[in-house]
Amino acid sequence: MKKKCFFVVIAFLIAGDVMAQELKSSAVPSVVRAALVNKYPQAAKISWEKEKGNYEANWGGKSGEANSVVFTPAGAFVEILEAISISELPKTIAPYVAAHYKGAKIKEAGKVTDAAGKTMYEAEIKGGDLIFDKNGNFLKKD
Repeated sequence: MKKKCFFVVIAFLIAGDVMAQELKSSAVPSVVRAALVNKYPQAAKISWEKEKGNYEANWGGKSGEANSVVFTPAGAFVEILEAISISELPKTIAPYVAAHYKGAKIKEAGKVTDAAGKTMYEAEIKGGDLIFDKNGNFLKKD
């Protein structure tokens, strides 16, 4: 029984680090908050999450998540996801989704730009996010 409880606790701790955790601004390192203000001074009404060891700031739009930017704990910029309309996705993405995810509809879309300037696209469907390169070629499912 003790072994089983130990594994449950370990699984919970691992899942807690992988799943997003909402944070108060005061729980975000000051270097991360400063990096956000420096890079995106227009950001307002920011909500914070911690996911996979990094800090994610969300702001803008009706849902408060039109922009989602990720920083490392040291304040280094990782990527920004900007919400876009589904019609702004590369034209190859909708046919790919229809062919590989029968009956799935794209619910939301985003343009991701990483620290190196590389652009990718994200299409949210029930069950996860599909990631595509700048030309609309499938890369992975998150």
